[in-house]
Amino acid sequence: MLDPNIIDPEAIATLNELNPDDNGAFLREIIGIYIEDTPRRLQDLKSSLASGDVALFTRTAHTIKGSSANVGAIALAGVADRLELLSRKEGLGGVAALVASCENEFGRAQAELRGLLA
Repeated sequence: MLDPNIIDPEAIATLNELNPDDNGAFLREIIGIYIEDTPRRLQDLKSSLASGDVALFTRTAHTIKGSSANVGAIALAGVADRLELLSRKEGLGGVAALVASCENEFGRAQAELRGLLA
């Protein structure tokens, strides 16, 4: 059973409905891509923070927000949204703790999604 504070069950249901006759193959593919891609995006966040690249940081936070929302990772999407807004308005000065929070939320989302696929 999914923790609805981490993964929105309605988003998972919506993904399943996109290809209802494939025995969950589409859902597994989308979740697999998300689990494989997100660590790279998190690394991009850290790299752009270290280099002071606000534009890349903001784009990466936006990407994480969108992909997380697509798979129902609502907690992570929320943190990424805050990162995106904060970096747009104030730069990178106060985002380090939220980047760590983003990584933590991805770990929780990943565990929930892997459990769903098991």
